[in-house]
Amino acid sequence: MRHMRTSAPALVPIFRSALQARLLLRVLTGDGGLTAADLARALGEPEPTVYRETRRLLDAGLLMGEHVGRAQVLLPAEGNPATAPLRQLLVVTYGPSHLVGRALAGITGIEEAYLHGSWAARFHGEPGGPPGDIDVLLVGAPDRRTVDAALEGLEPELGREVNVTYVSPERWRSTDDPFVTTVRARPLVPLELSDHPDRLTS
Repeated sequence: MRHMRTSAPALVPIFRSALQARLLLRVLTGDGGLTAADLARALGEPEPTVYRETRRLLDAGLLMGEHVGRAQVLLPAEGNPATAPLRQLLVVTYGPSHLVGRALAGITGIEEAYLHGSWAARFHGEPGGPPGDIDVLLVGAPDRRTVDAALEGLEPELGREVNVTYVSPERWRSTDDPFVTTVRARPLVPLELSDHPDRLTS
């Protein structure tokens, strides 16, 4: 997914770009520091573009950098009083795909996972009001109690109800299922279900 630098993100149009918001979310909610190369791989964006964005955020004092060998590791600027409210804003706006995917990582039986509905539409730039809830679609046959336990606690953090729909792989491949057809016709955000999506090698 690529973003025009001049287009404000529909989810929260106070950021310079969707890339800037997604980059900040990764650093501010990560378990450890990330390099620009880590972020480029995690976000699927060109490294030079990510590097320019990180320089702007470093210059603005929203991130801090530590040199580890030849690499610069990016960390939240916790001494900046704007960091905590900025983190909260990013979690409730851009956080659902990242946090839901991280919560579901490692659960057996999930073949594919997506966010759909109004949040996915805003993520892809479709204008409209703020999403009322977070719609999750899981393809496969995971244990539902395990999924519920993994997602427990996310609703207060995200500030929205999280609704999960389960479909079998056969139903997801169907071309005549009305629900599947409707979901596929609208924006979808695939979820990354790796165990440690932020801890990448530089």
